[in-house]
Amino acid sequence: MFQLEEKLPLSAQACTNKLGAIGDALYVIGGKWKLRIIIALQEGNKRFNEIQRAVEGISARVLSHELKELEINGFIKRVVYTETPVVIEYELTEYSDTLQDVLESLSRWGEMHRQRIMGSPLNE
Repeated sequence: MFQLEEKLPLSAQACTNKLGAIGDALYVIGGKWKLRIIIALQEGNKRFNEIQRAVEGISARVLSHELKELEINGFIKRVVYTETPVVIEYELTEYSDTLQDVLESLSRWGEMHRQRIMGSPLNE
């Protein structure tokens, strides 16, 4: 069973700092699709349609927008191969590796939450 540790309250400044940092993180990686796209690219470089097939339910318009935002924020790189036919692939950058602990924590928390809410066993 999941147990919360007893924690001391944060000072007003520490709370403000933490809220600001979390807000920044959610602005960059929040939403329904960004982390799913990153996880799909952990299998290796992919073309646009391959990503769209891997991330079930995402429209082409939304995928295009999310890829641009992920590229602007340094998590993915768009690579254009100019031979005929032109091929465009997306790959993760080294900076995306900084999300590994976040992804692992979210995955563990999601499994715990699903078990708590739905009573389903954890798949380990």
